[in-house]
Amino acid sequence: QVQLVESGGGLVQAGGSLRLSCAASGGTFSIRAMGWFRQAPEKEREFVAAIDRNGGTTNYAASVKGRFILSRDNTKNTVFLQMNSLKPEDTAVYYCAQARSVWTTPSISGYDQWGQGTQVTVSS
Repeated sequence: QVQLVESGGGLVQAGGSLRLSCAASGGTFSIRAMGWFRQAPEKEREFVAAIDRNGGTTNYAASVKGRFILSRDNTKNTVFLQMNSLKPEDTAVYYCAQARSVWTTPSISGYDQWGQGTQVTVSS
């Protein structure tokens, strides 16, 4: 069973950038897709981005497409979420998750391992 630890969150002004990392340990990282989700106060957790096991396919929510870039380094068991042109509505706790399969999916039920989350706050 893999353990996921997110880092890189913080406070940034609108228009700024942050890079989130998710380090995996104790499991089989490279054989599954990975994803990022976020949850704002009083809102449901929502899909942000996903990447297949080889890093060749990525999918993004419409709200972040063109601003966020998801990548992975299987030699370091880490996924990275580069977030550019941040907006106040991007404020949320961001969660890294490992998919149940090699394929990307925007569905929460498609993921079975989750990190503890990292807070991202974008000020206007």
